[in-house]
Amino acid sequence: MKSILFNCMVLILLVVAIAAIPALAAEKIVVRKSSESFDAFAVRDQLLKDHQWQEQLRMQQQINILQSLPVGCIVRLTPYRHYQCGAALYRPYSYQNQQLYIQTDPIQNQPNSP
Repeated sequence: MKSILFNCMVLILLVVAIAAIPALAAEKIVVRKSSESFDAFAVRDQLLKDHQWQEQLRMQQQINILQSLPVGCIVRLTPYRHYQCGAALYRPYSYQNQQLYIQTDPIQNQPNSP
């Protein structure tokens, strides 16, 4: 009787362990053909810019989010795509298939590196 109970417990633990494997391996894996071009440095640079923007948002005292921009905003492309509406600056952000605009602090000019 004890061996049957032991075997049942082992079987249950095995099923639970197998069910947990996909959760442990949930990382995204991308397979590419060697003939496809891929610029890992561009991806790294984009991730760095995204991280810097997230840090900038984190440091702001208050975050204003708009569903639509006021009339008369000007599109600016440098150092990243954003909109200037009077003295306020807004950066586009996609959230749940919606385009939102997050107000950002004024852009500070960074000196060029040699």
